[in-house]
Amino acid sequence: MDIGNIIQAIRHNHLRITDHADEEAQSDRLSFDEVFASVFQGEIIEEYPEDKPYPSCLGYGETFKREPIHSVWAYNAENQWAVLITVYRPDPKRWIDWRTRRH
Repeated sequence: MDIGNIIQAIRHNHLRITDHADEEAQSDRLSFDEVFASVFQGEIIEEYPEDKPYPSCLGYGETFKREPIHSVWAYNAENQWAVLITVYRPDPKRWIDWRTRRH
């Protein structure tokens, strides 16, 4: 998956935010401006090509205060729309350098 496709979808407002992502953003006090900016300067750290109905990925980026954000995105290549599935502040007990899962 190419993060550039997700960035283009966001820039063209070709995106859907799931209710779950909306709830998680509110719970973690994240604005969607922060979430989108974290994608613009972020990176894909895990890919889930077998996800249905569309392949998805886990992105890592930072808030405006340089705090880590993880966001899960699906991308429909056919219509070039992105779906924000969830977003959260990662738990340091579960992540090494915010990019690698602890086992």
